[in-house]
Amino acid sequence: MTTPAPASVEGLLLTADRLLDGELADATTAGRHRGACLALRTALELCVDRVLEAAAPGLSRTTGRAKLLLLHSVASAETARRAKALWSQLSLGCHYHLYELGPTYDQVRAWRAEASGLVRELIH
Repeated sequence: MTTPAPASVEGLLLTADRLLDGELADATTAGRHRGACLALRTALELCVDRVLEAAAPGLSRTTGRAKLLLLHSVASAETARRAKALWSQLSLGCHYHLYELGPTYDQVRAWRAEASGLVRELIH
């Protein structure tokens, strides 16, 4: 049995694009939107992990909430605020609730653009 290759930020962003474009999965539109949200949130988390690990080895092994708080120490306050806000929106977008409509195509596209911008800011 082969070990799966580790996920890459770029690969996850591409997966989100492909889900939104209907290239992947025979899922419903709402399911593809939620899947894209999950791919985007995972890409953001992976990027934050890499930034924290580069700044201080061991920081990336803490909880997600703590990571977003620690991001203020290695990135600008505005970038850290945007990352936390986007993570929260994507978390809501990828969870299914009977009493809520899922995220729209336009919402997920806007989150995709924000995720791309944050990844560029955090990596450079």
